[in-house]
Parts: sequence; C-alpha cells; structure tokens
Amino acid sequence: MLKFYARFEISDETGDPLTDHDMTQLHYSKITSLQKAAFAKFPDLRNFALANVASVDTRKALLKHFGPLSRDKLRLIATYLKLVPAPEEEKEIDWCRLDEEFLRELLISRHEKRTSQLEALNEMPLYPTEDVIWDENVVPTAYFSGEGCLALPKLNLQFLTLHDYLLRNFNLFRLESTYEIRQDIEDAVSRLCPWKAEDGTVYWGGWARMAQPILSFAVVEVAKPNIGEKRPSRVRADVTVNLSVRPEIKSEWENLRKHDVCFLISVKPPNPIGTKYDYKQPFIPQVGLHSVRGCEIEGMLDTNGRVIEDGPEPRPVLPGDKRTYRVWLDCNQYRDDMNNTNQGKEDVYEEFNILMRRKPKENNFKAVLETIRELMNTECVVPDWLHDIILGYGDPSAAHYSKMPNPYTTMDFNDSFIDMDHLRSCFPGYKIKVKTDDPKKLVRPFRLTFGDLGTNQEGKSLTVEPYITPKRGPYHFNEPKRNTIPFTPTQIEAIKSGMQPGLTLVVGPPGTGKTDVAVQIISNIYHNFPNQRTLIVTHSNQALNQLFEKIVALDIDERHLLRLGHGEEALETEKDFSRYGRVNYVLAKRLDLLMEVQKLQESLEVKGDVAYTCETAGHFYLYQILSRWENYQSIVRPKRQQVVAIEKVNSDFPFHKFFADAQPLFKAKSFDEDLEVAESCFRYIEHIFKELEEFRAFELLRSGLDRSKYLLVKEAKIIAMTCTHAALKRKELVEMGFKYDNILMEEAAQILEIETFIPLLLQNPQDGYNRLKRWIMIGDHHQLPPVIKNMAFQKYSNMEQSLFTRLVRLGVPTVDLDGQGRARPSICNLYKWRYKNLGNLNHVENWSEYRTANAGFGYDFQLVDVQDFNGVGESEPSPYFYQNLAEAEYCVAVFMYMRLIGYPAHKITILTTYNGQKHLIRDVINTRCANNPLIGRPHKVTTVDKYQGQQNDFILLSLVRTKAVGHLRDVRRLVVAMSRARLGLYVFARVALFKNCFELTPAFDYLTQRPVNLNLVVNEAYPATRYNNQKPQGEVLVVQDMTHMANFVYSFYMERVKQVKDYYEQAQKWTKPGDCEVKEHEYFVSVHPGEDRDTDSEDEREEEEEGRQLPVPIQDEPLEAENVEMENEEREEVRDTGEVENDE
Repeated sequence: MLKFYARFEISDETGDPLTDHDMTQLHYSKITSLQKAAFAKFPDLRNFALANVASVDTRKALLKHFGPLSRDKLRLIATYLKLVPAPEEEKEIDWCRLDEEFLRELLISRHEKRTSQLEALNEMPLYPTEDVIWDENVVPTAYFSGEGCLALPKLNLQFLTLHDYLLRNFNLFRLESTYEIRQDIEDAVSRLCPWKAEDGTVYWGGWARMAQPILSFAVVEVAKPNIGEKRPSRVRADVTVNLSVRPEIKSEWENLRKHDVCFLISVKPPNPIGTKYDYKQPFIPQVGLHSVRGCEIEGMLDTNGRVIEDGPEPRPVLPGDKRTYRVWLDCNQYRDDMNNTNQGKEDVYEEFNILMRRKPKENNFKAVLETIRELMNTECVVPDWLHDIILGYGDPSAAHYSKMPNPYTTMDFNDSFIDMDHLRSCFPGYKIKVKTDDPKKLVRPFRLTFGDLGTNQEGKSLTVEPYITPKRGPYHFNEPKRNTIPFTPTQIEAIKSGMQPGLTLVVGPPGTGKTDVAVQIISNIYHNFPNQRTLIVTHSNQALNQLFEKIVALDIDERHLLRLGHGEEALETEKDFSRYGRVNYVLAKRLDLLMEVQKLQESLEVKGDVAYTCETAGHFYLYQILSRWENYQSIVRPKRQQVVAIEKVNSDFPFHKFFADAQPLFKAKSFDEDLEVAESCFRYIEHIFKELEEFRAFELLRSGLDRSKYLLVKEAKIIAMTCTHAALKRKELVEMGFKYDNILMEEAAQILEIETFIPLLLQNPQDGYNRLKRWIMIGDHHQLPPVIKNMAFQKYSNMEQSLFTRLVRLGVPTVDLDGQGRARPSICNLYKWRYKNLGNLNHVENWSEYRTANAGFGYDFQLVDVQDFNGVGESEPSPYFYQNLAEAEYCVAVFMYMRLIGYPAHKITILTTYNGQKHLIRDVINTRCANNPLIGRPHKVTTVDKYQGQQNDFILLSLVRTKAVGHLRDVRRLVVAMSRARLGLYVFARVALFKNCFELTPAFDYLTQRPVNLNLVVNEAYPATRYNNQKPQGEVLVVQDMTHMANFVYSFYMERVKQVKDYYEQAQKWTKPGDCEVKEHEYFVSVHPGEDRDTDSEDEREEEEEGRQLPVPIQDEPLEAENVEMENEEREEVRDTGEVENDE
C-alpha cells in the first residue's frame, strides 16, 4: 500500500491529478536525467548512458547496470541527483540511511518504469476466482470483531483525486460482491451435496434451485486480440445441463437473459456417498471445491445450435430436458489461465461440473464494476462548483446558492403557496412588499423577487408579484392542476434552494413530507426552465413510484414524463410511464390530435385530407388557421385606436363550429373578458399543432427502439430511474447522447457512495464542461445507511457511509425539515430528540384519528417487559439467527386480540430486529391464526431494516435480545423502529437490558415512564369513542406475562366463537402457548438484518419446501408435496435493502 501511494498519480508540488501520459513523461524525465548524469560524471556507466530508454528502465536492466557498483559509487550518483545529502551535510542530516542496499534500491525504484494503475485495472478479471473468494485477508468473514487492522481501502471524508475516489470504491464494491458470491456458492453447492462415487466420479446427493450439474462444457471460440492488446477479444463456450426439475424451476433456467452472470464451478468431493454435510465445518475441504470462474450468458441454443434471441416473437419450445447455453468468458481471466496451463498447471476449463446462477436482483455487480472502470478510463468532468466538495476540500458551503456566481433573484413559485397569508407565514423575518393593493388580485400564482440575493443589500426583503396565467382553452379540463399542501417555512426554503443553481441538501426526518418537497421542486423547475431536463434518482422502485404518483397529480404535461427501468409495473396509475409505454402514448395522442384537426377542418369546411400526418396538419395550420386568426385579430384589435363593438368579438370569431361543445363561449358582458375567451380558444388550437409538430419525429422514425431513444434524448423533460439502473446503463445512455441539467435524488442517505456519484456523469461534457446546474439531495442520515452485508467492509472500510452523510459530516449547509405529519405527538417524542427542532404539524394534534384512543389499550404506546418462558429468553439455533419464543407468542397474542376487537389486519404490522425472529413469528402466526377467518395474517411481518421508508397505523415491535443489546445499539436502527407507527406502537423487550444501554437512553427513559406491563381495556371495540387523554371507563386488565396474555386471548376468542363453536373448533385446533417448535435454521444466516437470503414473502411454504431438509441420497424421482409459486423476479436488480425491491 505504501508503494502504491508513494507512486500515486498526483503532483507532489501542486496536488493536481496526473494522467497516465503525465506519469510517463515524468518517468522519462527522471531516467534521462540519470543517463545524462552517468554520461557526464561516471564513465563506467557509458553503456547505460547511451542505451535507449526502453531497454534500461526495467528493474532487471537497472539491476544489471547498478548491481556491480560499490557503495561509494552509488552514493556519488545519488548525491549528484540530490537524493541523499552530500558528505559535508551529513552531520546536519543524520537520519538518512546510506548503506549499499538502500542506495541501490533508491536508484532502482526511483527510475524503474511503473506499471500504470489504469492498465493494471483494465487487465484485471472482473469475476472473482476461488483464490480471492475464500481468502480471509482479502474478504474477511461476516463475523468481524471490529478489532485489528485490515489490508482494505477506506472511505472517509477526503480523497486525493477523482481517480483515487473511484479506485477505492471499485475495490470495495468488488470485494463486497465477492462476499455475496461466496455465500451463494456455499449455499448452492452444499445443497447439491456432491459425494465421491466408487468409480471416482461425482455423485450428486441433493438438488439445488440455483445450481445444476454440467453434462458437457466446451470452449467454442477464442477470437484474435485487438490491436495493442494481449488478451483475446472474445472467448465463447457452450455449457449443457439437464433440467429434469419442476416446471417453474425449469422455466427460471430457460429464462436466463443475455448478460446474466453465472458461475462455472468444479468440485472433486473427497467424501464417500452418505456423508452428511456439516454447516459448522469449513466448506472447501468438505465439497472438494477446485475452481470457480464467472461467465456471462449470451443465450440458449435452439435445436440447430443457434442462439435464441430475445425479442417480441415467442421463444421456440425445445424438446427434452437438455439445454445448452452459449456463454462469454472473461478474456483477461482466460489469458491468465492459459498462461498457467502452458506452464504445466491443470486446465481449469476441462473440469467444470456445476453451473450456478444467482437471483437477478443481486447479480449486476459486473455491470457496475464495468461502469466504474469505464469512468476511470474516460476524463471525468465533474462541475467546477462540485469538484472540491466531492473530494472533501475547500469551503463546504461553496456550492450553496447564496455563494454561487449566478443566483436567480426573481423566481416563479407557481402554485407553491395556497394564498397570500400562507406566503407571509412562510417567510418570517422578511420585509414583504406587494406590487398590488387589490386583495382580489392577491391570488396565486406568485412571482417572488429576493432583495438579498445577488446583491450586497443587507436585511431580508421580498417583493411579491401575483400574475394571471393565460387560460389554455374554454373547457374545464384545461384548468391546471394545483398544489394543495400548505408547505412549512423550512419546506419553502428547501423548495427555494432547489430551484436555485448549486447543491441543495435536505434532511427530512420521518414523516416530514420529503416526497412532497421533491415533487414541488420538480414542478417549479419544469415551469421556470421549460428547456431544462431533470433527472430523478432514487434508491428503490417503491420510492420512485410514490414520487411519480405525486408528479402526475401536478400541472406537468405527461408527454414530458419518462420512467426507466423495470419497476414501473408497480405504479398505481393506469398510465404506463416506461419508454415503450410513452411511445405508445405519443402515437395514440398523435391520432387523437389528428382527429381534432379533422374536426377543425370540417368545421371550417376546408377540402382535402389535411389530417393525414403531422406534416399536412402543419401546412393546414400555417395556411388556413393562422390566416383566419390574423384576419380576426385585425378586426377586434384594429391598428388605429378605434372602438370595436362587443358583438364583433362573437360574430367574427372563426371557430364557433369547432367549439360548439363549449357553448356559450362569449357572455357579452365585457369586451376584455370575451377577447380573453377568444384568445384562450386560439391557444387551445395552437397547442394542438405545437404538440403535433413535436410528434412529427415519431412519423419519421419507424422502429420502436428509435422512437424510444428520441423520446429519451429529446422529448422527455423529467426522466426517472433508480441509482442501480443509472449504474448499469451509463454506457448506453452516454452513447445515445442523453443530456440533463438538474439531478434530484430521493432517499440519498440510503444510496451507496459510488451509486450516488455515477448519476452525475451520465452525459458527455460539452466543451470540456459538465452542464449540470443543480443537484438536490433529499435524505435522512439519522436513519439506516445502505446495506453492506460484510461487517468488515461496513465498519472498518466505512462502506456504509453514503455520499449524503459524508457531505453532512463535511459541513455542507443543509435544510432541516422540522414539521412531522405522520405520528401522534406522543409517539414522535420517542425519536424527535435525535433531530434539531422537530415539531408536529397541526393535523396530528387536531384530526380525530390522532385524538381518539387506541381501542382496547390503556396507552397509545407502551414498552412491554417480556421475561423468560420455561427458563429461556433469547435462543440462537444457528449463528446470528436470534429468536425469542416468549416475545413471538406475546406479539401474536396481541395481534389476535386486536383482530378480535375489530382492528383491520392491513393496519397492523409486526416488526423485529432479527431475521430469526421474523421466521419464528411467521411460524407462530401459521400455527395460531393464519387460516382462521376471524383473525388471519397481519399486513406484514418483516425486519425493521426492510421496513424503512414504509409506515402503518399500528406497529408491534419485538426486540428479541435478552443477553446483549446487539445491533439495536445503532441509534439509526432505533429511529427507524420507533418512527414506523402512526397511531399505536407496542414494544416487546427485556426492559432491564435495554434501559441500561447508554445510546438508547432518551427513548427508553421516555418509554419506561409508563407501566411495563401491558394495560388492556376490556370490552372496548374498534374504533374507540374515547379521547386519547381520557381515562378508560371499562375494566383495565394489567397483563402479567405472555402466558397470562395467551390465556386471556384464548378465553376471549372462545367467547367470540360460541355461536359457531362447532365449525371453528374443527377448523382451528388451539395449542398450548410455547408449543411452537423452535427450528434450527440450516444454511446461511447474515449478521445484517437488512439482508435475508430467502424471500421476504409472507408465504413460508417456499422456504419450507425448498430445502429445510438435509440432502438425502436420491432413490427415486422425488415427488414434491406442494407446488411452489415463485415470485416473478425483476431482472437486472441489485442490493435488496428492504421490502422495497431495488431496480433493474
């Protein structure tokens, strides 16, 4: 590492980054100065001095020339080059080594040709091999203690250059992906259970969904290297597997797409048939893993041996179960392997016997690494105003709009304010001047001029100018949609900052309307700068869809909206905002508009087929419509100031027939009013032809692909994608000529540093400059960071730090939203201490749902102490798979009680801090009530980490641990856990343990002010009629422990079902509390609760069937007990941090 940074590509004098060319020139100047010195002063080295540079600048050549020299000679040369002090200065500088070994190494290492970092990076294979995957020094295990030093790069606050920044991120991203690949390989291969047969071949004792034994493997093409390269330009191979598996698994294999990454594995198992696989022992010796190589799918071969292309045509049905895939191998890796084979080592390409695939969501590491590598090979042009801030230097507030050279003093805030009183309340401390005194004219929209911006004027002053937007037509649907949210002063400051050029950081605590602010910023930029294009980036599809649903509700023309990626299927709108959805919209809209043109033509009685294409419509507008309108204008607005009769406006209007369905148009009360109606009618007609002119390109471009590219590059003004899609598709977007001026990032504190940086560079620079004008980041660094599954990378390398968090730590100015509108004020107190000045919006104090008590409960939130059950608290059936049966039973009993008194199931969510407990709670629900029509399942049972960004009315939270606090010690996890509930939060935990945890003191001090035994109000049905601050009228039952609660719910349940006793007793057998079996969890368990290697689906049948049993020898064709329904997984998706599925 010292050698690496000693030769880092940065100028030692100025600190400027150096390119590969600069470094080469520097090297040549050093070696030629050495040759000149040798020529002038040291005749013994004449051969060295006269040799050409390329022949003497390697370590071997330099050692040949300088090796035989004595210490004194070496010192003379070093002194002449000013590398060591002269003999007369020796007394003053006594720390310098002058021994022969040091002097020789000094001269050689200073003058040898360095390997270019970029060349080394370009020759590096992107797929990990077995040497890296199981190397504990490179990829430490999940259970990193936090002590000691590791040979890993770190991400902290500052970086030397953009090259250094990208390189560290590249290395860490690669290693984190390698760790996940290791888990997948160990899981799949251990399920296959390879054994050594008597004849020495491999016998497969089990089966795996994600891996299949290979029948045959052959390299079919090794293409010649490109000019100047040593590696082959392409290596292709054919892999054949036998897919005699269940139909749904077979279809998953057959649906492997182009560019999906798979792994080729060779195992030579040492154990005989029947040996049980032990998950606690090391993996490699048990299965005899020999080699691992990555490959990329090109496609499946048809019966003629040709690749089946993805396309609109249905895929051919292939006979039998054998399937052959054409794959691309890594060219760099193939070259290295062939060099090793030539030196007498085994040929790894002759012994592969397993093909493993991965879940598409987790499998785009290669594309992201290629994108980072590509960025390092191109000249990264970051906007000047951002460059130093991203590297962590200079004034952190330099990119704030108040310090930018070109702030806009006058801005159109459009519909941001509800009325003038709302505007005044949003600018406390400002001296407000109004351009009109007429209260009737003081209605939105408003244009604001800030006196304190761009001038040296002291004091805050503001000039308000209301204006009237011209009507768009005579119909009701022409009225623009208006914002209805009364924004708070801090929200308005965030909107103002977002509209100005520069960097805007908005910190949004839970429930403070981050999405509403984002949508208003987008809308205001759209109206203020109609020619600028805005890119929206979020962490998850869910957040992107929420954003889009709100954008659609504002006054933004939907032809300018575009959603890239695979998440638009979940959009809860009838419209399709994907690329092809928008193309279809434009084509349909074109036909509708041409129908309008035909209607207009018929109303004017013009002959000919003018509504055939956009072009003919354009001629019709130019020669027929404009001439009529200009003639009409000359009548109603004569040049000489003549008085025109009010009837003229009506009688001479040329488009009466066309607007027959909007009659009566003219009220004949005021000349100006009628004229405005006539002009709005013309605007309506003009807009039709303007849109048709924009759609002309879609007539000229014939293919869907060309049309969708045109839409992306020219037509769309607001383009949305997830950070993953941006990382995957950067090359494609840049080649297409994609351009944008503004970026808005939602959930910015949950996006990895590198995935936040890549969207800045999705376009080519113009004349050496980046055209980006605004960067708005909205997030909350007090909630959970990006999910990093390996603890060493997460903690030691600080990889979980998002760019948003780093900028906040650097001191970049932020706008902190300070009004929450999600939770009851009492529940908000559990986490508001973590934020500056977080208050409550009026509605959470005044609306009836917030003032009404939670039916059946003594309190709206409570910490419930749960003691050991049968002497057991937390249990750990397998490492890091924590469970607590008492808490699981208690949670489910409270859920059943809530359902029995009338709470809707969709308003209740059960959360926990560990994956093990999540599985246990689901098992208890399945045992107790899942199939009971009176009770059923809650809305969700999941981990706190996966529920970030979501909310529900009532949350039951199980904290699981009884021996140590565990990872709830991270306050960010506590903030997320406490802020998911709107109306009721019930926390089940070992109070004695958590109340003594220093980090959690503020929340647990507040929780323990109330009794720690659950208080129930008996005989109160949902919804309650009493107020939250009222004492309950009915009997209050203080629940002593879990068994007390379970027995109470049982008797309560029996009362409820007396009428249908026979039916229900047969349908749902009641078992004693604590009878639910605690199962040992096989296979892999992550330390991180944001990761769960199995699905987060409520349907647990999948897990039960897919491999809870250990592999056993296959005697007959296995018959499956149940048919498993697999979710349709999105393709090209990455890093699943929650219920929210991540894009592309």
